[in-house]
Amino acid sequence: MDTILEILEKDARTTAGDISKLTKLKKDLVKKKIKKFEKDGVILKYKTVINKELIKDSSREVRALIEVNIVPQKDLGFDRIAERIYSFPEVTSCTLVSGTYDLLLVVEGKDLHTVSSFVAEKLSPMENVRGTVTHFLLKKYKEDGVVLKRREKNKRIAISY
Repeated sequence: MDTILEILEKDARTTAGDISKLTKLKKDLVKKKIKKFEKDGVILKYKTVINKELIKDSSREVRALIEVNIVPQKDLGFDRIAERIYSFPEVTSCTLVSGTYDLLLVVEGKDLHTVSSFVAEKLSPMENVRGTVTHFLLKKYKEDGVVLKRREKNKRIAISY
């Protein structure tokens, strides 16, 4: 992978000037390459990783990993079905995987019922879907290479006999 992409993947806020210093490339060339990566669809989005557990907000969303077993369509394979599935607004990620199941989805909803309804009413009844397994995410420790919460010191009182 290009060095500029590696730097931006680790920290999207790195400036063209800083990348220029790190790579020993001219700043104008770095800017030009970044613009080309954006135009060509190599860079799709700049993202901030947020530790949602630290936000004191009662409207935290429920997230689930859903394994989906599908029957591929003749001459189209998995792509057309995956496209139908990832078009649902509840689906934030859709990946073709090897193993027992074919697709791995990340689904978000305002509560457990919303995610369950999505699976029962939209996903499972689809013609080419043979089965699903839903795993609700309880606590996230690390995302995109970033540890979300440091280990707290043990607040338990020591008991001796």
